[in-house]
Amino acid sequence: MIARGVRVLLLVAALSTPAQAQATLDAGVKPELRVDAITAHSVTVVQAGGGVEIPAGYYVRVAVIGAVGAPVTAGASGLDGRLDVIGRFLFDPFREHAWGLSAGAGVSLRVAEHDRVRPYLATVVDLEGPRSASGIAPAFQVGLGGGVRVGAALRWGGRVTR
Repeated sequence: MIARGVRVLLLVAALSTPAQAQATLDAGVKPELRVDAITAHSVTVVQAGGGVEIPAGYYVRVAVIGAVGAPVTAGASGLDGRLDVIGRFLFDPFREHAWGLSAGAGVSLRVAEHDRVRPYLATVVDLEGPRSASGIAPAFQVGLGGGVRVGAALRWGGRVTR
């Protein structure tokens, strides 16, 4: 079951290549670093991770993110990790406004120490800020997927598109 889920996630990532027309506008895979807090069943976990944003057309980005962390709730211990594949629809893909909203959904595979891998449906709402001169933009995300999620990210990318 776990191997099948990982194969599906890898297939989705491989098939999510940029559209040919987008090649002229900042196309390509872009890195992302992030920190998230996930609260479920009275346990809060803080995770740090990274991954890539893959363009799948003008309006869609597919993120493949891996993260690892530990519980911050008193009495809880052990490592906690996840692998997310989340597609987001961008409401402002061409940076016409300083802050751009997106919404998305996907799959999150979470594992805690001494537990099995658990798949979850993940839904997110994302607000990405203006890019700096070095091409890095802050982003803030809230959602559901294995618990309530709140996170912040740094995304690299082009000047014309998100």
